[in-house]
Order: sequence, then C-alpha cells, then structure tokens
Amino acid sequence: MKSYRKELWMNTSTRRAYLNITPQINECLQESGIREGLLLCNAMHITASVFINDDESGLHADFDRWLEKLAPEKPYSQYQHNGFEDNGDAHLKRSVMGREVVVAVTAGKLDFGPWEQIFYGEFDGKRRKRILVKIIGE
Repeated sequence: MKSYRKELWMNTSTRRAYLNITPQINECLQESGIREGLLLCNAMHITASVFINDDESGLHADFDRWLEKLAPEKPYSQYQHNGFEDNGDAHLKRSVMGREVVVAVTAGKLDFGPWEQIFYGEFDGKRRKRILVKIIGE
C-alpha cells in the first residue's frame, strides 16, 4: 500500500469565503499515483472547514446567510470565547460545516456523485491556513 501526504496553503482576502479546491485535490491525486484507495482532506485550523457540495454561487450565498443567522459575527461581546480574539462565531460555523471529507478513489479518480465538489470554507480569514491531503491505497 502507498501513502501520500501534502499540505495546501490558503489565504483569503475576506473573513468568510467558499473556495472550490477540487482542482488542487485532483492534482494531489495525480501526483500520488494511487489508483484505488481513500483520500482524506481536512482543514488544519479550527476556524476553517472542508466539505462536499454543489459548486453553485447561490448555494454558497445561502450557506453564508444561514451560518451568519446561526452564529452572527457581531456583536463580538456575545461570545465568551472572544476576548483576545474576535472569532467565536468562526469556531461555531466550522463545527456546523465540518472538519474533513473522505472520498473513495476508483480507477485513479475521485469517486463523486453527480455535482459533488470539494470546498474549503473560511470563517476567520485574511491569514494563511493549511489543508491536509492524505491519500492511501494502491
């Protein structure tokens, strides 16, 4: 069995963003040479997320609006976590959207259902953060 590991770096210019990282993940899969196995992709920061969904801008706007209703950024004083930092809302948003995805690799390709893509969700941006890609298989 082979194993592949790579870190991808993200740096958004906005506090919140939803980025399709499927092309970068496909590049990792090709680099790995693995044809059958599993791919793990996870955000290595507690205020960012990796998730699978449709690449549709209206849906991304819906995510953002819904998450902002669940855990509004302001007022900062509403979160006990906020003191030195102002990102209590980002921790909650990440909890809802999830930490990672696992995708089957079949015949050297991501084994997706219709419309599925991998996204990086940023909830406390404007700084560098990592994504881990780990692929195991043959």
